[in-house]
Amino acid sequence: MLENNYQNVAGFQVSSRLYQFVEQEVLPGLNLQSEDFFQSVVGLISELREENQSLLAKRDHLQAQIDTWHQAHPGAVDLPSYKQFLQEIGYLLPKPAPFSVELDQVDDEIARIAGAQLVVPASNSRFALNAVNARWGSLYDTLYGTNAIANEGEYKIGSEPNPKRAAKVIAWANSFLDEVLPLEHGTYAQVVAVDTTAGLSFRLDDASTTTLQQAEAFVGVSENGGALLKHHNLHIELVLDENTHGMIDVLLESAVTTIIDLEDSVATVGIEEKIDAYRNFLGLMKGDLEAKFNKGGKQLSRRMNADKTYTNNAGESCTLSGSSLMLVRNVGHHMLSDLIIDEQGNEAPEGMIDAMVTTLIALHDIQQRKANSKCGNLYIVKPKMHGPEEVAFSVKLFSKVEQLLGLRANSLKIGIMDEERRTSTNLAACIEAAKNRVIFINTGFLDRTGDEIHTSMHAGVMLPKGEIKNQAWIGAYEALNVKTGLDCGMYQNAQIGKGMWAQPDQMDEMLATKIAHLEAGANCAWVPSPTAATLHATHYHRFDVFARQQQLMMEDLAIAEDDLLLAPLATQELSQEQIQIELDNNAQSILGYVVRWIDQGVGCSKVKDINQVGLMEDRATLRISSQHMANWLHHGVCDKAQVEATFKAMAKVVDEQNQDDPFYQNMAPGYDGFAFQAALALVYRGVEEPNGYTEPALREFRQKKLGA
Repeated sequence: MLENNYQNVAGFQVSSRLYQFVEQEVLPGLNLQSEDFFQSVVGLISELREENQSLLAKRDHLQAQIDTWHQAHPGAVDLPSYKQFLQEIGYLLPKPAPFSVELDQVDDEIARIAGAQLVVPASNSRFALNAVNARWGSLYDTLYGTNAIANEGEYKIGSEPNPKRAAKVIAWANSFLDEVLPLEHGTYAQVVAVDTTAGLSFRLDDASTTTLQQAEAFVGVSENGGALLKHHNLHIELVLDENTHGMIDVLLESAVTTIIDLEDSVATVGIEEKIDAYRNFLGLMKGDLEAKFNKGGKQLSRRMNADKTYTNNAGESCTLSGSSLMLVRNVGHHMLSDLIIDEQGNEAPEGMIDAMVTTLIALHDIQQRKANSKCGNLYIVKPKMHGPEEVAFSVKLFSKVEQLLGLRANSLKIGIMDEERRTSTNLAACIEAAKNRVIFINTGFLDRTGDEIHTSMHAGVMLPKGEIKNQAWIGAYEALNVKTGLDCGMYQNAQIGKGMWAQPDQMDEMLATKIAHLEAGANCAWVPSPTAATLHATHYHRFDVFARQQQLMMEDLAIAEDDLLLAPLATQELSQEQIQIELDNNAQSILGYVVRWIDQGVGCSKVKDINQVGLMEDRATLRISSQHMANWLHHGVCDKAQVEATFKAMAKVVDEQNQDDPFYQNMAPGYDGFAFQAALALVYRGVEEPNGYTEPALREFRQKKLGA
């Protein structure tokens, strides 16, 4: 009952478990009392909840007007009249006058170092530690253990070393070094020894010696005697054999930043699940998080890496961070939580709770360790914001949190996820609303497409998902994100990011294609794993993204901004075979993700698609698939009988794909489990669900599972 699990704070009911966690685990070492903290939390909620609810109501009101317009004007829109309509209802706003962001005290990892970014669920301590420790990665190990190079036999744990594969790894790494840090003469393949006793020199196999063409790239000697180099503001360490001084590995500064995620990649429905995620973030901020696990029959533990020590060219001892700079992603304005219940028995806005609790946790770093942000900031990524009013509301929220917890103004920086159409079409105004805080804008194809489908749900039948990627609005969206960020002064002030590489096993393809994100002007991009971060780091050495941004700022780019308003509608009727293939693809994707979310509380994982290719799935992938099926069902491309038959057929496929998982519960032949019911609900409710978000259905059926 409520009274047994909650305690009263100024008329609000606060989860006893949250109260105890804060009092017993977070507050020790901080100059705060639990009673004062929770009085501040409920006071904040009391002050801002009506404004929060008003913003959500405005979303619904605007969407209702757009739905009515499309119902009156079905099919491809007349762009001038549609644009005028969006302006009249306040959806499309005037552009602000030219301005530049005004940021103070931003860490170099955000502002001046371009590199790979990881996103990791806060609910998994081992994964979180793997991610933050991916600041440095072995290029040799990464190449050997992935398909980045042509296989000479697959690497397996415990298998004998493969000399042919090892030779290819070394050759690849040498070629990379020749390209980015060439020698005065000769090649790295000829290097037999490296001397760091008096500067840096290389002895070649013909007994000659040489140095780097860019002598300034040598910055010092690592604690293990290796040569520490710097290129494009990223470090490379040549690891040397202690006896021969020959090169035995190449370490790359890899995941420069990591987002500790409390949103799309977690399934924190139960109170204890959410507190466990907070607890992991606390361990990261305090630097004492430890994960114990079994691997290959051995009991192992993992902790955060220590900083790297080296001696610079002046003989002085220096340090480099051994871990990624951590950002934290809070939930969006629309999320509610039973961590706190208000006077009327309503759940409190979870984003407000997140803001207060994650900032309180971060005080251990900001006020004491100063190990994560050297500038004393907390970088909060804020998702699912619709337009500048909602960004301004986040700014107000952060300002009040700073005041309540005694932080300097603007120390809570904000990352704006450009993943909703109302934000994309008003991006400059969104940035202006947070111009003293915004350190990140990021495109995301999946959520952005999910919102595109929902916004234009009544316009007509959407193209198959694979064809949506080739539509004009996607190109405009990606290009305008970069251009707008640069126009607003984000050059060497903030991250302009691109979305996730979703195929963690396809590293050869990632190496071949993801450099396009840099060529487009993005100075960070998401990758799915530490190994992917190390490989993606090679792109930032091969391509000077800041030089590209300077070039883009000088160019008068012709981008058809109105293309953002063109929904990806089908213009030709699809065959029954095409329809069924698309339904199979969507249903299998939905089930593969939902069954782990509902039954096991796994919010992000590698899920095999219908072609047995492993894909990183989170709620963004679920949103696009469920919205797409809902659109086709709504417009009569298929009916409920076909949808249900498809889900039943794909349930058998997903069951078979997971047959080796000892924790997996089959959906067939009963089709009556909560996971299967949730998958159907996501499609059947897709038209009415606000913004097409998947959280309400997922949370409902996860709660049923937890209570079963």
